[in-house]
Amino acid sequence: MASVLEMTREEFEELVAEALDRIPQELTRLMDNVAVFVEDEPPADDPELLGLYEGTPLTERGEWYAGVLPDRITVYRGPTLRMCVTREEAVHETEVTVVHEVAHHFGIDDARLHALGYG
Repeated sequence: MASVLEMTREEFEELVAEALDRIPQELTRLMDNVAVFVEDEPPADDPELLGLYEGTPLTERGEWYAGVLPDRITVYRGPTLRMCVTREEAVHETEVTVVHEVAHHFGIDDARLHALGYG
């Protein structure tokens, strides 16, 4: 049986915060009405999901966009730690996941992310 990298939720939340801090300030300044969360496990129908963006990308917001709940970016601790052996791998995987989900907030789709090297 494969071992799971041990990391407390607080430690994992710190990895997510550090990944957000590494996003260039020019981009984070443009992020609008978005909140980032850490959950232990993804929905049961997608157990390997590392991250999820839910909301309306900036590129699709029109005049109607007002008074809505914030977009949600969720990073899932369980699947990330199950696929990583070292803390360094977890740092890298968390960073890729955070960038991936923030990119969705900016309206960048999966195909473009893969082309940019963020699988």
